[in-house]
Amino acid sequence: MRTQKCLTLFCLLFGIIASANAYVERDLLQKAADIPELKSVLLMDRQWVPYPDYTDRTAWEQFLGDYRNDYIKQGEKRLDYEWKVVKATDYIEYERSGNRRIMEDPFGSNNGAIADLVMAELAEGKGRFINQLINGVFQSCEMTSWVLSAHLSAQHSKRSLPDYKEDVIDLTAGDLGSLLSWTYYFFHTEFDKVNPVISERLRHELQKRILDTYMKEDRFWWMAFNYKPGTLVNNWNPWCNFNVLQCFLLLENDKEKLAEAVHRTMVSVDKFINYTHSDGACEEGPSYWGHAAGKMYDYLQLLYDGTGGKISLFDQPIIKNMGEYIARSYVGNGWVVNFADASAKGGGDAPIIFRYGKAVGSDVMMQYAAYLNSLSTRKSLSSGRDMFRTLQSLLYAKEMGEVEPSYQSPAYTWYPETEFCYMTNKAGFFLAAKGGYNNESHNHNDAGTFSLYSNTTPVFIDAGVGTYTRQTFSNERYTIWTMQSNYHNLPMINGVPQSFGSRYKATATSFDPKRMTFTANIATAYPEEAGVDKWVRSYTLNKNKGEVKIQDSFTLKELKEPNQVNFLTWGKIDVSSEGIVRIDVNGEKVELLYDKNTFTPSVETVALDDPRLSNVWGKEIYRLSLNAGKMVKSGTYTFTIKQNNK
Repeated sequence: MRTQKCLTLFCLLFGIIASANAYVERDLLQKAADIPELKSVLLMDRQWVPYPDYTDRTAWEQFLGDYRNDYIKQGEKRLDYEWKVVKATDYIEYERSGNRRIMEDPFGSNNGAIADLVMAELAEGKGRFINQLINGVFQSCEMTSWVLSAHLSAQHSKRSLPDYKEDVIDLTAGDLGSLLSWTYYFFHTEFDKVNPVISERLRHELQKRILDTYMKEDRFWWMAFNYKPGTLVNNWNPWCNFNVLQCFLLLENDKEKLAEAVHRTMVSVDKFINYTHSDGACEEGPSYWGHAAGKMYDYLQLLYDGTGGKISLFDQPIIKNMGEYIARSYVGNGWVVNFADASAKGGGDAPIIFRYGKAVGSDVMMQYAAYLNSLSTRKSLSSGRDMFRTLQSLLYAKEMGEVEPSYQSPAYTWYPETEFCYMTNKAGFFLAAKGGYNNESHNHNDAGTFSLYSNTTPVFIDAGVGTYTRQTFSNERYTIWTMQSNYHNLPMINGVPQSFGSRYKATATSFDPKRMTFTANIATAYPEEAGVDKWVRSYTLNKNKGEVKIQDSFTLKELKEPNQVNFLTWGKIDVSSEGIVRIDVNGEKVELLYDKNTFTPSVETVALDDPRLSNVWGKEIYRLSLNAGKMVKSGTYTFTIKQNNK
């Protein structure tokens, strides 16, 4: 029963109900080519592959350049690697305790070893890594499933132990499928010299688990073939389809079958592009951009290559907008604007941002990628088990290195459909606010919240999300504090926080670039028991001074409990002076001014025991609560945030 409840909320969060206004039937890919047209333009027999054959050692030395020895050294670390067994109880543990890592860690370690061995053998070409690669390939083939325990609810049994009677395609099955397809492409002849059964078995498993399963199944939610109004289509769609497309283009030799399969992926990916707002913002946040818009770009690039450039969406404005979101969401010094489950750290992967930018003709993206690259200390261009990204990064490395690094936050960026608003000023403030609704992908109940950075340092923050467990994607999700509106920069109205669901959303959102003001009515994000008729929140950024004014104008239907306005901050808080809250974040000092006759402040220290949070923020963050002393049916609260340079 509990497993079924988990699946139900997983569907609610990631596959069933979303904003009814999000979907527009553009069908750009299907309009670009039908199956007969595909048959006429598809490049067969892997003619589209832009990399040297394994045996062309001179070409590989030139292709890898200065990175060659790094790949060999990384592979040498795997020569004595002990391949890990993923035990049955590791899968079952997900049902017992909600722990995903006990299954994912050994599985991920094996997959990473395969990727390292592939690149090492391509770099050296002497056969030194072949035996270990065979061990990894054969062990993978012996596994019942390549799907994560947390995703096996897609089985008919709904259980977390793999069922030998059926195959499922999830993110990791697709990742491993594409990695092993590249392994087969480069090394099947070398495997045959040892024993032909190795390649035969690998080819069989790829056919059964990926190619046949994709063509015969419509039931996986991420495919969105049975799309209904309100269905959410998130990063799973382009990610899985990108992996599937690689497998087909590398393995399928029948043109009829290949055209049918490629077109099927086009129909599916169209659902993701249709779902995305034309403003291009990623509602899942920057951490997921590489898996959402980024995987969509990889898919489109692969489709472009596989058809000799005959099928391309790179001139479509929405595709460019989706790309530039990652650059515009960068604050500086490694910090990004994070909403939902996204982390506040990480500016994206420079090579894919560059490639995407080049494809769509975006100087913003290419210069931003060069900027990120100039800060990088990486010795190799590796994307782990994503072999396509690793090889593409190498293909474009020299060109990216020739671009002048440059990045400066624009004065403002407004996403009117997704309802994200970024504002910057001359004093070093970066203000990010959002409207939206409380059933976005990887949703937090956060309609109307904001983050504020002073000279790239986060001051008022969105904590992000902890390590994923069964609870994260279950009917217990909103018992987790990081998901709740009262641990975002939002009010508790009549003692009531925001609720989960598409009906709970910001309304009447607007942005005035002249006044640098973002406004939203967030009353509609609260349930009926909040007794609120109107709660209009506005954020105004002073263009020249380090000052932000926050105003809450409200009308309540009834009075139940005093209102509480919460602020989550990274810095130490001093509330010793009435009407002033002093915040110090690593020497960056900010003051929040409030009406001392209306509010009494209190501070909660939020200990961060989860490494996914503590790796970003350290051991603790703080929640400032301004507690109203009087209950009134209508009124206006005003808060001013100022830099304190004294």
